[in-house]
Amino acid sequence: MSEALLLKGFEVELFTGNNLGEHVGVAETVTNTLEEFVKEPDKRNLEFITFPSANYQTLRESLLEPRRRLRNWLKSRDLTILPGSTLSLGNSKYFERSDPLDSYHSFIEKEYGTRVVTTSIHINLGIEDLSLLFSALRLVRCEAALFLALSASSPFLDGTTTGSHSQRWIQFPLTPKNVPFFLNSSHYVKWIEDQLAKGVMKNERHLWTSVRPNGPKRPYELNRLELRICDLITDCDLLLAVTTLLELRVISLFRNIDKLDPLAISELTPIELAEISDMNDMAAAQNSLDATLRNWLDGQSIICRDWIYSLLEKVRPLAREMNVDRNLAPIYEVLAHGNQSMKWIKDYSQGQTIQSVIQKSIAQMEFEERKIIPDVFGG
Repeated sequence: MSEALLLKGFEVELFTGNNLGEHVGVAETVTNTLEEFVKEPDKRNLEFITFPSANYQTLRESLLEPRRRLRNWLKSRDLTILPGSTLSLGNSKYFERSDPLDSYHSFIEKEYGTRVVTTSIHINLGIEDLSLLFSALRLVRCEAALFLALSASSPFLDGTTTGSHSQRWIQFPLTPKNVPFFLNSSHYVKWIEDQLAKGVMKNERHLWTSVRPNGPKRPYELNRLELRICDLITDCDLLLAVTTLLELRVISLFRNIDKLDPLAISELTPIELAEISDMNDMAAAQNSLDATLRNWLDGQSIICRDWIYSLLEKVRPLAREMNVDRNLAPIYEVLAHGNQSMKWIKDYSQGQTIQSVIQKSIAQMEFEERKIIPDVFGG
């Protein structure tokens, strides 16, 4: 296995709306004008995909440039990009179709309704060796809750607080409901074929879980790991920091398969590993950094924030070796001062309205896009 940094790419979902923070659906018009954007079933959000790169500075610009183009298009119509991963000030009682003629969109609306009307960040790491890919899937599934906790940005829905830090993950219809702890690629292929045959999955894309294998012809041709659990991270520096931590954990695994593959070292069975991973995801969705989780090594309880600090210490030597240690700084800032949801909840508890909280973050997003950042990212 090469010790070079992996290819990385992102799928970025965004909400559009007005400067009051209210959602306004324009996906069908945007996608006819800006070719890099694609429609989601509901027209209030849309998506763009970055070109894979191993270089973090290149990735930063590939994340910001589409946002700038979209923002300029929206500004001419007195619209903007909205932060957050749920319909914070929106109306979740109605589904606003982006393409009434799309049969798959019809299925989504009928089956799930507005539970799917969310935004998120999907992080893809290029891994072509199938054995290594499935080892990485196992490790990342066991630690996915930590990445959700760092990214949580959806405490509001329909103009009110939800009591959770990631309402998106709580409401999103995970499909199928019970996904096994994949032992290898053959296990995965057989399971996918069974789900399709039973109609549990409608197509090969219909595996909505915290992390999954991806590739040009699923489930048979795979070349990357896709972490799907993260809420929308509008701060690109934090997104790259989260990606760096993910990549360092995966590279550490490649160097120490016998010590980091849960299948090889955990005291828990594969069934138990799947169960506690799913439980951890929900606990992180509820309380993010303050959640009590169970460690995949032995099932013992651990506070999410402490677990993340522990991982940062473990990857620090490798980060220095690969010249990406500076990338991780924003994670320490989140651990010290809270993620997006925690900051929003604090502002709301101190008397700010949800609308004013969202409006402040709209301005912050635009400010970050306009900043000229020196080449500070390693890798």
